[in-house]
Amino acid sequence: MSKVIIYTDGAARGNPDGPGGYGAVLQFVDSKGQLHEAEYSAGYKKTTNNRMELMAAITALEALTRPCQVELHSDSKYLTDAFNQNWIPSWIKKGWKTSSGSKVKNIDLWKRLLKAAEPHEIQWIWVKGHAGTDLNERCDRLATEAADHNAVLDDVPSEC
Repeated sequence: MSKVIIYTDGAARGNPDGPGGYGAVLQFVDSKGQLHEAEYSAGYKKTTNNRMELMAAITALEALTRPCQVELHSDSKYLTDAFNQNWIPSWIKKGWKTSSGSKVKNIDLWKRLLKAAEPHEIQWIWVKGHAGTDLNERCDRLATEAADHNAVLDDVPSEC
């Protein structure tokens, strides 16, 4: 399996009534030792930070064309804890409800993320936002530029 490092970030202006965007950076080294990178970003008219965080991870994982060992770095504890703290199996068992009984938000994106993550071995790593981590800062710039761009999309597609 190839090893891929992914950094992701999401941003929303006027959360949830304002525009938002996400950014993702993928890095891998090929068999010749060459470093390769890809950037992904998009903006949406009305969204939340959590939807953008999920879209960044989904987009990055959907870009992978074969199963990989992935280090996915995000400054969203909501995203990383959902996997590292095993929240998702509990949500599914309870019909997509939290331990308090409230409906999990963004079920459409959680399901899409699970499908995108399925073929990979993923280590979910939380990084502190705005702590000077170069790739996290780069993703933040991609996300905010996408949120501020005039060509924002109406809404995140809920199904592929």
